Amino acid sequence: MIRPFVMYPDKRLKTVAAPVAAVTDEIRAIWTDMIETMDAMPGYGLAAPQIGVMLRLAVVDCSESRGKAIRLANPEILHASVQFREHEEGSPNLPGASAVISRPRAVTVRFLNEAGEIEERDFVDIWATSVQHQIDHLDGRLYIDRLSPLKRKMVVAKSEKYLRRVG
Repeated sequence: MIRPFVMYPDKRLKTVAAPVAAVTDEIRAIWTDMIETMDAMPGYGLAAPQIGVMLRLAVVDCSESRGKAIRLANPEILHASVQFREHEEGSPNLPGASAVISRPRAVTVRFLNEAGEIEERDFVDIWATSVQHQIDHLDGRLYIDRLSPLKRKMVVAKSEKYLRRVG
């Protein structure tokens, strides 16, 4: 099921999501909805708070063919590379706008996988960018929070203008 997005400046987007106690069938169903919602955007990732589910759940799929989504519960960055890369980031919670964000090029992340097991995985390039973007959402941060106040104001204004235009 494709779920509706919480729109900026909804306070849930600034709220730290609650940890997942265990991977259950209910959690797996939420992940399935998140993947369908992400693929409908289309986008590279989605965090549960973006659709109003205040749990530390994320999905990421940066594969060219799609269908290779990684499901993450309680993800945490264990290590980040000192080398950074820039990438244009956007959010369905703030549509019609984007900004170039600089993040570590590679990260090692620990999370509960779909089987409920603790997994550590290395993510590089766009995968690393997307995972970090989703973890920010779980921590109550948007990509615009990484911008200067002036640039943030410009991005928000662009999104508001876009939303007025599409009605």
